[in-house]
Amino acid sequence: MEKTRLGRTNLMVGRSSFGALPIQRVDFDEAKLLLRKAYDNGVNFFDTARGYSDSEEKIGNALHDVRQDIYIATKSMAKDSQRFFKDLETSLLNLKTDYIDIIQLHNPEILPDPEDPDSIYNAMLKAKEMEMVRFIGITNHKLSNAISAAESGLYDTVQFPLSSLSSNKELKIIEVCRENDVGLIAMKALSGGLITNASTSFTFLRQFGNVVPIWGIQRECELDEFLELEKNPPALDENMIEIIRRDKEELSGAFCRGCGYCLPCPAQIPIPMAARMSLLLRRAPYSSFLTDEWRDNMNRIQECTDCHHCKDHCPYGLDTPSLLKTMLDDYQKFYEEHRDK
Repeated sequence: MEKTRLGRTNLMVGRSSFGALPIQRVDFDEAKLLLRKAYDNGVNFFDTARGYSDSEEKIGNALHDVRQDIYIATKSMAKDSQRFFKDLETSLLNLKTDYIDIIQLHNPEILPDPEDPDSIYNAMLKAKEMEMVRFIGITNHKLSNAISAAESGLYDTVQFPLSSLSSNKELKIIEVCRENDVGLIAMKALSGGLITNASTSFTFLRQFGNVVPIWGIQRECELDEFLELEKNPPALDENMIEIIRRDKEELSGAFCRGCGYCLPCPAQIPIPMAARMSLLLRRAPYSSFLTDEWRDNMNRIQECTDCHHCKDHCPYGLDTPSLLKTMLDDYQKFYEEHRDK
């Protein structure tokens, strides 16, 4: 596994790292198989979060005996010091460790004030002084917040969505992090599953030496694909550039990245999937979405209460209720045309 320096942390991490959000969807035995296979093949950086249900526990269960050989990043959505330390103690217990390599503030709407002694940032500093954490990071879906954090000198790492679909404006975060020696962790590198050819984002991001993608892995075949790409990295040639160009053309404009910050929904609409349904039907095997279960899921859009929780919490500023209604219309047409095929 080729390694790279994660900014001023000086941690040498694998250039393909493990995003552990998806393992909350598999059982402990399957998660252990994935995590140990990743470790055995050179993956040494694992990213999780207090909010990813039992993801931390699964990492602790699978990797506690090799803790000295790996780096763990987790996150807290706490808004105050008391909640932060409660989250941190839970994370340490779940991960079966006495320290976290990188504690990350999880997608705050506003960066905390470092001058406020009671701010969440100063709680993170205190945890570092107590040697409960080694480095301080932040994750964000807003480019302005990510750039401000990288330029502030306060954070050792920044985590931001980057993929082969990223605009030139979004790619500026790469140079900002390089100039400030901030470790840059790329989340959503497959754009929430809408990029169906993993080699495109792998190859695109590989050209930036300071970018560390955390690939969200749920199945062994997905892990195998990234391990094979590591062994034989494809070239960013004209053919690859053309595939990326077509993806950008098809996915241009406003679309849901599936980050999940719109949840919970009072009507129990599975928004991160439902709001991307048109794209999923055309870019993935569609048969899994033409089931009674998914038809019921999509019909819940008709029960939308217009509470605007989803719209108010979308980091990309999408008009989610309108988008969902468009997705329902498209789904119903697609269902009628394809259900008997």
